Amino acid sequence: MRGALSFQAVSKSYGSTAAVRDVSLEVRPGEFLTLLGPSGCGKSTLLRLAAGFESPDSGRVAISGRDVTGVPAHRRPVNMVFQHYALFPHRTVAGNVAFGLEIAGVPRSEIATRVSRVLETVRMAALGDRRIDQLSGGQKQRVALARALILEPDILLLDEPMSALDRKLRQEMQVEVKHLHERLGTTFLFVTHDQEEALTMSDRVAVMNDGRVEQVGGPEDLYERPRTRFTAEFLAVRNLWPATVGEVGGGRAAITTDGGATFSALDDGAFRRGERVWVGVRPERIAIDGAAENRLEGMLEDEVYLGDRTHWRVKVAGELLIVAEGVLAPQRRRGEAVAVTFAPDAVLRLGVPE
Repeated sequence: MRGALSFQAVSKSYGSTAAVRDVSLEVRPGEFLTLLGPSGCGKSTLLRLAAGFESPDSGRVAISGRDVTGVPAHRRPVNMVFQHYALFPHRTVAGNVAFGLEIAGVPRSEIATRVSRVLETVRMAALGDRRIDQLSGGQKQRVALARALILEPDILLLDEPMSALDRKLRQEMQVEVKHLHERLGTTFLFVTHDQEEALTMSDRVAVMNDGRVEQVGGPEDLYERPRTRFTAEFLAVRNLWPATVGEVGGGRAAITTDGGATFSALDDGAFRRGERVWVGVRPERIAIDGAAENRLEGMLEDEVYLGDRTHWRVKVAGELLIVAEGVLAPQRRRGEAVAVTFAPDAVLRLGVPE
């Protein structure tokens, strides 16, 4: 039970703006769960409700089986790593890490031992005497992690702690933080707007939209089986269309988009003849002149070279498709007639159009 976090029908508004709307979410002990969504979706507010920096208008928050809804932040068994680290510039690395123990009245001899141990954990043991302004961005992040971990919280809360790092360092730190979590076994609740970061680091991801949890699942499950249009769009499903379901049978559903493209989808038992649905296909599941069951004639409109791949824009029955191919794909020309192909199991069912 230690490290469990429970949001039970939690809501929070600021004036007329609802930041969190009736959210119920369970974070398992020792889990790395990420709150993923765009700016303003409520993910940081939910984190602050867990920390005790905000109080819910309704609902309950429980940590390690204990109702902490009315418990102030300094009495909760959690600690937070902030977006900009909030390190003390006048203190050394070791001094920053020791601060929480000093406030708690821990004996000086014990402080030195615990600081040394946690700096070793975050690979900063040789830099305890270094000033904060002498550190790189990644080193500052490690100090912030060490300072949060030294009080041995039940839950570590991380509010977009890598947003200030450049892309290469950010990718390196994603791996380091994930490995740190695996070594410690502490519950991590992580906030980010970066879908790649969420998929790389998390045991589970909760996608948030307009103050609500849209979908919760493991990274592979979310990526392969988004259940709503919003989740699909946020997880880079670039081809999305409103459509109507035709004949359903033999494990297939006939789909016709509003633009007139017709193809087959694998029937998971949820398709109903005549219903309106959103459907989608990921760019990497589509091939140009391939051999898959669904084949649509179209015309190349444009290309976007991205280094490790090329995105082709193909006009098909009034719809634009994005097709991802490796950089060694044959040379193609705008205006060229092509056929795009994809398998029925590549088609995602994403809810009902409004």
